[in-house]
Amino acid sequence: METTLIIIARTVFLYVLILFIFRLMGKREIGELSILDLVVFVMIAELAVVGIEDLKDPLHHTVIPMLVLLVIQITFAFLSLKNARIRRLIDGKPTIIINNGKIDERAMLLQRYNFDDLLMQLREKDVKNIQDVEYAILEPSGRLSVLKKEKKKSTEMIFPLILDGKIQHDHLQKIGKNEVWLRKELEDRGYHHLEYISFCSFMDGTFYIDIKDRK
Repeated sequence: METTLIIIARTVFLYVLILFIFRLMGKREIGELSILDLVVFVMIAELAVVGIEDLKDPLHHTVIPMLVLLVIQITFAFLSLKNARIRRLIDGKPTIIINNGKIDERAMLLQRYNFDDLLMQLREKDVKNIQDVEYAILEPSGRLSVLKKEKKKSTEMIFPLILDGKIQHDHLQKIGKNEVWLRKELEDRGYHHLEYISFCSFMDGTFYIDIKDRK
């Protein structure tokens, strides 16, 4: 019984302490957390678990590292406000994924960001056609900021016909077309080597074709 009460007391104390620490760290949405934020949060969580489970270990052995992490976090947050270089080092910098309507595959590769990620986040922004996008910027938080072109929005769902040089046969079937039709349409437009195409879609009677960046 005594052990149970000690566990409860430690749990309540650490819960209140963690709330206090997070309040001092400032308010940020989960999707806006930097790498440093995540590291600190995970470390605090691990310390809390050890502090609750290991009853033989004095509680101050858990509290002191937590407070040290709090000081580190506040210090870096203050420095990042004052110094742009430190801010970029801690938070990273935005990456342009679509520039002037052109997909930057090299930037995607450097960020380990694939077409499935891109299409999913575009759908979340209610963008059904890449042709509607002027700029798409991958923020340090992992969110995609999208600036749309000033044009009529597409009302169809986007179905990529070619991804990274490979024909998406299931998508061709969904729009009632086949590979022969696709190859002919692309050849008529001067695209004879499909393996050089990073992305191709057909919407509202118009093709959107993006060629792979040359290394």
